[in-house]
Amino acid sequence: MWSPEREAEAPAGGDPAGLLPPEWEEDEERMSFLFSAFKRSREVNSTDWDSKMGFWAPLVLSHSRRQGVVRLRLRDLQEAFQRKGSVPLGLATVLQDLLRRGELQRESDFMASVDSSWISWGVGVFLLKPLKWTLSNVLGDSKVPAEEVLVAVELLKEKAEEVYRLYQNSPLSSHPVVALAELSTLCANSCPDERTFYLVLLQLQKEKRVTVLEQNGEKVRRRGVSAGGPGVCGRGSVTAPCLQIVKFARGPHAKVSPVNDVDVGVYQLMQSEQLLSRKVESLSQEAERCKEEARRACRAGKKQLALRSLKARQRTEKRIEALHAKLDTVQGILDRIYASQTDQMVFHAYQAGVGALKLSMKDVTVEKAESLVDQIQELCDTQDEVSQTLAGGVTNGIDFDSEELEKELDILLQDTTKDPLELPDSAPKPLPANSVPHPRISDAELEAELEKLSLSEGGLVPSSKSPKRQLEPTL
Repeated sequence: MWSPEREAEAPAGGDPAGLLPPEWEEDEERMSFLFSAFKRSREVNSTDWDSKMGFWAPLVLSHSRRQGVVRLRLRDLQEAFQRKGSVPLGLATVLQDLLRRGELQRESDFMASVDSSWISWGVGVFLLKPLKWTLSNVLGDSKVPAEEVLVAVELLKEKAEEVYRLYQNSPLSSHPVVALAELSTLCANSCPDERTFYLVLLQLQKEKRVTVLEQNGEKVRRRGVSAGGPGVCGRGSVTAPCLQIVKFARGPHAKVSPVNDVDVGVYQLMQSEQLLSRKVESLSQEAERCKEEARRACRAGKKQLALRSLKARQRTEKRIEALHAKLDTVQGILDRIYASQTDQMVFHAYQAGVGALKLSMKDVTVEKAESLVDQIQELCDTQDEVSQTLAGGVTNGIDFDSEELEKELDILLQDTTKDPLELPDSAPKPLPANSVPHPRISDAELEAELEKLSLSEGGLVPSSKSPKRQLEPTL
């Protein structure tokens, strides 16, 4: 059975028709109904309205999730959901309903809700927007133009969470400040285009998990560069250079702090470290090249050329040593900065722990603890007394003398030892002679038994066939 969740699990790309609901190809009557336009009002036929909306609204969002995009346009959806040359006539109404429910938002409205002044194309989004879009918003027309860009709010949040996890698992997370260009390269697979990447950063900025700083250099006029183009920091101008850095929150649940001078200084140190490393690598390759040239010159018998190559190699190695010293200094400073930041985090953790401990021990003193222990001991003694009192039982008002009871018990014991116990006579009485029945034995049996006895006295073993009956003595 088809469901939006099942379609969302499918990989992006490919023929979308293979991931559409079964009735897309099988039920012509229902698809004709679904491709027809909505009524002017839901009150005309709420059943038909809800049936169409329940089909198209989840399908639009799941299609966007499967494609990995957060920006939608009516024209793109009409092309994606073409069927036998026909396009759904009610998609505009579906997008209007999703806008009303807050599941979609106009891109311009979303950017206006967040500080997007650092975005190079932010100005162009507003200035190049067609005039009819602005008039429709001012006049209250709720129709969605075919070219207007809408943002899927929930999909944007999911994409922002994905980018944040990607940064946390990357080497860039060693420091909270990172260059915007490096972050864009890191998120190339997650964000299909530059606008999606900027929308994701705006969402993270809205959640207070990142902040972006842009430091403009000298503004240079360039002919042919329109507002909103790459690198634009103002209308009709570009910057050279333009520093854009992104600062992330230290933890998943922490809020980011504004970019300060320390963050900028650390970022510049990191850039210097990368520059020095690239320079050292380039010079190392140059030194190796000079060595190879000297070897070839020696083989060719060109001694002077070989000497010049060796001198060039020595000069290059000295430059490498100097750069290594500078690189070690920069790395040492960065290590100290990272260590100080770790120490600061530990200090804040200790401070928070001490505050929590003080709060939990606010009303606890030694005197109160001793008083509480005394009260517990007193209650335990009282409980023991009550238990002993209850164990004594109830005597119904009659008092017994324990000494008299013991004397009476001694007298009973003495009387018991004096009187011998009369035991029953256990000697068995002899049975009368005629009480035991005697079996009748024939003469042949007597002779056989006598023969047996005679053989036993002579040391012979009696036959197994001899009778085994024993003679009873006659009383």
